[in-house]
Formats: sequence, structure tokens, C-alpha cells
Amino acid sequence: MRQLFIACLVCFATVAFAQEKEKTKEKANYALAAKFSPEKLKKLIHSTTVSPNWINHSDRFWYEYSSPAGKNWYLVDPAAKRKSLLFDHDDLAAKITRIVRNPFDGQHLDLKDLRFTDDEKRIQFEVQSTKDTIKSKEEIAKLKNKSDTIKKKVFHLEYDLASGALREISDQTKEKNTLSWANFNPDTTRVYFAKKFNLYWMSKADYDKAVKDEKDSTIVEHQFTTDGVLNYAWGGDEYSITTGGDKEEEEKRKAVYLSWSPNGRHFVLTRKDGRHLSPLWVINNVGAKRPTLETYKYQMPGEVDSTETELYIFDAQTLSPRRVGVAAYKNQTIGIWRKDRDKSSYIGKRYVGYWHGNNEEFYISRSSRDLKRIDVLAVDINGNVRTLVEERSNVYQDIHKPYLVNDGKQFVHWSQRDGWGHLYLYDIQGNLQRQLTSGTYNVDDVQAYQSAGNTILFTANGKENGEDPYFLHYYSVSLNGGTPKLLNSGDFDHQITTSESGNYFVNNSSRVNTTPESNLYAANGRLVMKLEKADLSALFAAGYKFPEPFTVKAGDGITDLYGVMYKPFDFDSTKTYPIVEYVYPGPQTEAVNKSFGRSMDRIDRLAQMGFIVITVGNRGGHPARSQWYHTYGYGNLRDYGLEDKKVAAEQLADRHPFIDVSRVGITGHSGGGFMSTAAMLVYPDFFKVAVSGAGNHENNIYNRWWSERHHGVGEKISAKGDTTFTYDIDRNSVLAKNLKGKLLIATGDIDNNVHPANSIRMAEALIKANKRFDFLLLPGQRHAFGDMTEYFFWKMADYFSQHLIGDSKMDEVDIMEMNREKPLSR
Repeated sequence: MRQLFIACLVCFATVAFAQEKEKTKEKANYALAAKFSPEKLKKLIHSTTVSPNWINHSDRFWYEYSSPAGKNWYLVDPAAKRKSLLFDHDDLAAKITRIVRNPFDGQHLDLKDLRFTDDEKRIQFEVQSTKDTIKSKEEIAKLKNKSDTIKKKVFHLEYDLASGALREISDQTKEKNTLSWANFNPDTTRVYFAKKFNLYWMSKADYDKAVKDEKDSTIVEHQFTTDGVLNYAWGGDEYSITTGGDKEEEEKRKAVYLSWSPNGRHFVLTRKDGRHLSPLWVINNVGAKRPTLETYKYQMPGEVDSTETELYIFDAQTLSPRRVGVAAYKNQTIGIWRKDRDKSSYIGKRYVGYWHGNNEEFYISRSSRDLKRIDVLAVDINGNVRTLVEERSNVYQDIHKPYLVNDGKQFVHWSQRDGWGHLYLYDIQGNLQRQLTSGTYNVDDVQAYQSAGNTILFTANGKENGEDPYFLHYYSVSLNGGTPKLLNSGDFDHQITTSESGNYFVNNSSRVNTTPESNLYAANGRLVMKLEKADLSALFAAGYKFPEPFTVKAGDGITDLYGVMYKPFDFDSTKTYPIVEYVYPGPQTEAVNKSFGRSMDRIDRLAQMGFIVITVGNRGGHPARSQWYHTYGYGNLRDYGLEDKKVAAEQLADRHPFIDVSRVGITGHSGGGFMSTAAMLVYPDFFKVAVSGAGNHENNIYNRWWSERHHGVGEKISAKGDTTFTYDIDRNSVLAKNLKGKLLIATGDIDNNVHPANSIRMAEALIKANKRFDFLLLPGQRHAFGDMTEYFFWKMADYFSQHLIGDSKMDEVDIMEMNREKPLSR
């Protein structure tokens, strides 16, 4: 009996211990992550920025802004310092209801394609009804299923701003959207396009027929080039776009990138022979009844390129081309700059793409294949070429369009020649006048020129002491020299939109840990009026908490790196959490948010599973710092950022006892997919789990432009003067034997950017190294994973939860967190 009693005590103790252990076991918080899904965030976060719609190229503008109370439309007159509702919402809703005969109310108005009339006295817009109507003949003509003739009627309405009168108007009064293939000449009497690899034009009258029915047999087309063929086409072959060899595709009209002289007498374009380039293929297994083979040209780094870009000037009267001799470097790149869009770019409502220059000459860039030599050139209508600026460097360089000032007698040039992006004033002959900006900060770009004060307005970052150096600000500086003036102070990231005159700008400002605000300023930095402050009350009521910016040192112990930490919203400082790094290594950007709300569903939500998630920069990352920082990875494009990711996590763990640095995960997409796998192989004892999406694991087969630009390509000139190129880069697959942790590799099967071969070759190397790993193929998906993005998120959440927390729902078949978001129709 005594033995039985003891046995029972042992049994009870065992059960109690198991129950206590179950209580203390870490749990992945699926419910909290699901609470902040993209669909739910749409209802918690409304407008956070003001996007001004400048009215008829003036300083007046309107904008729409949403809050938990509904959507409002506002009219702003900066000169009068007046902001007002564009209309009485309740009154307009009642008037729409009378005409449309569907019920509307002021809180739920949904106005589409709102626009001002030319006299600015009325607005026109569209509303959807539930009334059935017959599709137009033009719409039916475009249908594959000709019996599908019914649609819901869209009402076209016009509202008088002064009287408040609302009336229905014909849809024929609306300016038709320009057909995607149409390139208008400056007097809009002709429309130019490409077809069957050659150049054509049609009259405006025939174009109007095409607007109604593109297959109208009475349309007359005029062909004026005859030697264009596939992959050596006039007008260019679309880059990295699948063709499929469809003959019907050749018959379609396509856009051609013509740049016109202001007087319309000449236009210019480039042509490149890509027939020798090797193709790539993907198989679309789910797009049609039969799996289809898609074929497209794709240049890989280091490959031989036997032809050069050709530059042509056409006489618009004779339509005869003149080839311009601009050859200087083998496999050089030619960039034709276009004039910035302004009022003069439109004839009526028709946009005309003017070249950057005047009637006699235009400006282009010429870059060597390795981007160590870049020239700014002026080309006249007779084909004469003169060099305005030469940029030289031992690493790759960036180039900006020259900004013309003083009636085209001078231009402002952007250069990194002193190690930072700065502005230089030249005369139109290419003589340097003076350096306009200098110092340890980066000029982003010129936004406007004001002739009255002979000043330019530009954006820059890193100039204000004590701020995150990535925060963008707006400045003015005199072309006569002097110190730049700050126009939008405040320790925030500032995104600006300038009126065409440059007299005013809308300033949207925030940090990751502040509520966004939008204000209107004059060009001198004077606050004209406050516009909006985002209403985040519903988001905070749901439990949201701002993330926390931080600064750490890079692996050299000197360079400051800037990051953001995302915690679970139910964070408990007495617990310890695994840490996951979300990465994108650059060099064209870094995956570190600077203002509120960007990529919230991807990073904040992952933290809710029970992780500390961080994003942090790395040497060789974002170009908005010094050229030294930006090009740090030159020649070492696999490993350049890994040390910084490792030491950042270590420093944060030293500061915060709630971070468990023995449980480190890493994830990213594209370059981040490549980097997360590389981290597992270079530091296999530190990074324990990775989820790598669409990674370019084999940069020797990724596209030539990105790989050669950022890693570098060797140019060799023989004694005979022949130029060849060599390319060598470290690949993830050669380190497959180093894998120790858990790795999930994912790719879309028709990714025509980072080809699936990148992931498949990585898988092959791991298999040959006898490694266990996981592989996810997303059918019918391109590079961004499309409509399977949400599925991929939950697979990633499962994977990290299982291997870093020890708890997941991977044994459940249904992803209930997704199913709950979708209404079941049957």
C-alpha cells in the first residue's frame, strides 16, 4: 500500500512537472502575427502622405486623404494660404444618388479619375453603379469572348465648383488615354510606333480610329525603315521580357522611345544588335492547358558582346537616319536624356518626349562597360559630337542628367569626384565654373531652378549633424556660390514634391517611430500651412508599437551602421528572444526603413511570431553615403556585408539581455536571398536558420548589368589593341559543404530576373555535399512571388518558429491564418 502511495506521488509529480514545463515552453504567436496581416493593415492604416495633384501645371493643387472617418478631397491655393474641401461630401453624395440611382453617402464616396477642366471651374470624375449596360462596339471588338457584352455602367459626371451643380456627361467628353504604343510628334499630327521590328507612323486621324478599334482595317500605316529584324529591331527589343516566338506578337504595334527636338524637325534613338546573344528559357507549367516555353535574351556577366550601341538622328521630313559616330569604348553604353516633363511637354493633353537640349543639339551619356569612364556629350543635328565632362574612377561610377540653367547657357553637373555626391556648375562649352556644394554629405538630385534668384533647389542627406545620415532634406544654393540653405528642418526623413515653378513644395516627414505629417512650404523654407497628420489611432488600438532605431559599429570598429529593431507587441523584457535579421545588402539600396510604414507587413509582422527582428546597413550598401561606403564590396560581392550583419547582432545582444544570440536567423529576397544563404555558409556557427527567397546565389549567371557594375569586370587590351573582358566572382554553391543550420530556399519557377537556375544549382551543390535542407518552388511566379507572397510569409514564419522557438504549426495542413482572411463563396 505504501509503495502504491509513493508510486502515485511520483505519477502526480511527473504530470505536474510536465504541465509546468508545457506552461514555460516558448510558443510561436501566430495569432498576433495574423492580427497585422496586409488585409487588416489596410483597415488600420489610412493615408500617411499627401500626394499633390498640381492643377494645369500651376502652383494650385488638390489631394485626397483618408482617415478612420472616411476620405476627403481638398483644394489648396498656396498663394492665398487657403485649404478647403473641394466639395460638400454629403451634398455631393445626395446629388450622385439622384443621378446614378445607387445609394451613396458622404463618408463612403468613391470617385475615380478625378480631374480639373482646363478653365479650373469644374471637376470631372467617374462613379461605378450596379446598373447593367451594353459594352461599346470598341470594347466588344477587343474581347476574345464576343458574347460577353454586359458590364456595370460607369457614370461620367461633372461638378461645378461655384454653383455646386452636378450633371452627367458623355464618356466621349473625357480625354481618351493615350494608347501605350503611341509616340506623338510635337505638333501631334503624326503618331510613331514600332511593328514587325521596324518603324512606322500614322496620321492623327488614323490614330483616332485606333483609339476606337485598333484592328480597324481602314487605318493606313506608313513604314519607313525596312531592315529591322528580331533582336536587331528599330525601336529596341524589350529587355528580359518573354517573347515565346509568337508571330501574332510581331504584328502588334509597340512603343518606340523617340526623343524629339523642340521644333519637331528631328528625333533620335538608339539601336543594338542582340542577335548573337544567347537566350534563356523558363517553362510556365500552370499558365495554360499546355505548359509553355518562354524564351528571352539575357546577358550574363563576362560574356562576349560583339556589337555596339548605334545612335541615329532622323530628319522628321525625309525620315532618313544619320548614324552618329560616338564610339570610344568597347561595349559602351549610350544613354539619351530627355527633358523633364513640364507644361511645354504637352500639346493639349498629349505628351511629347523632347530630347534634353535645344533645336541644334542634345545631351547624352557615354559609359565604358566597367563604368570607370563616363562622359557627358553634346551631339548636334549634323552628327558632330563634343565632350562636355569626363568622369574617371578606379571603381564604378554613377551619373545624373545635367540640369540646364540660365536659358541653357550653363548646366549643373552631379559628380562623386571628391568621394561624395556634389554639384558643379559648368558653362555649355564644358568649362567648370565652380563647385556648388562640398562636404561629407551626399547630394541626391536637383529639383528646381529659380531664375529670379539664380538659385537651384536640391535634395541631400547626411548634412545635418546629429541625425541619421540617410534622412533626406531640401536645400537651396546660389549659382554664384555660397552656403546651402536648409528649407525643411526637423529630425525626420523628408520626402518632397515640388510644384513645376519651384515656388512651393509639399513636405511629407516621419521616422519609423513617429506619426507622419504633411506640410506645405514656400521655396524659401517658410511654412505656408500644415496639411495633415496621419490618424494611427486604430493601429495603436490594435496593439501596435513603434520600432526602435539603433546605431552600431561595423566590423572595422569605426564605421557607423544604422538600423531598426522590431519587437513583439507583447514584448516581455524578462524573457529572451531569438533574433532574425531581414537583409538586403545593396549596393543600390539597404533594407532599412527610415520613415513610417514601409514594408510593415514583412518585418513588423514577423517579429510578432516571437522574434526580435532587425534591419541594419552594411559597408558596401546604400549609395546615399560616401562613395567609399557604397563601393566597399567592389570585387567581393559575396562576402562584403556579412561581417557587419554578424557584429551588429552581437553588439545588440551585449546591450540587451532579452536577445539570445545563440539563436540567430536571417532572411531576405533577391540580393537578400543570396546574402542570407551566404551568411549560413560563411558564418555557419553563428547563423542557425535562413529563409532565402529568389536569391542570385550564382552571380556568374545573374544579369550582366548588375553583376558587372557592382562587382567589377576586368578589361584587358592586347598588344594588337583588342579589348576583352574577364569576370570572376565567388558563388554560394562552392561553400555548400559548410552548411550546419537549417536552410529553406524558395524561388518562382518562371522568374525571368533571377533565373530559377540560381536556386536549383544551389540545391544541387547542397545535395552533392550530402546536406539536409528545404526547397520551395512557387508555381507560375516571377521574381516577386506575386499572389503567393502571403503564402511564402507563413512558410517563412513556420520555418523560423520551428527551428528558433521550437514551436510551429508545420504539422497542420491548413494555414488557417490565411483562410480566415478569405470569404468562402462556395
